[in-house]
Amino acid sequence: MNASVIEINALPEFLHRLFSTDKVRVSELDGVVQVEPVKEEIDCTIGLRGMLADYPEMSVDNFLARMRADAELDL
Repeated sequence: MNASVIEINALPEFLHRLFSTDKVRVSELDGVVQVEPVKEEIDCTIGLRGMLADYPEMSVDNFLARMRADAELDL
């Protein structure tokens, strides 16, 4: 199976109108050519998540300093 991802603009106009994505995967298997849309993957590293998402000033160093201070109080 041979497959390539291409820009939608590389297709003829009548095929271009059939897809709502920017890229398509073109593959060939046993003489049959398939063209299928490629969905863009979401970059899950954009933005903060979790309990510190609302604190943009919280860096890793600040967080670790707080954890050390909490650990010292527990002793």
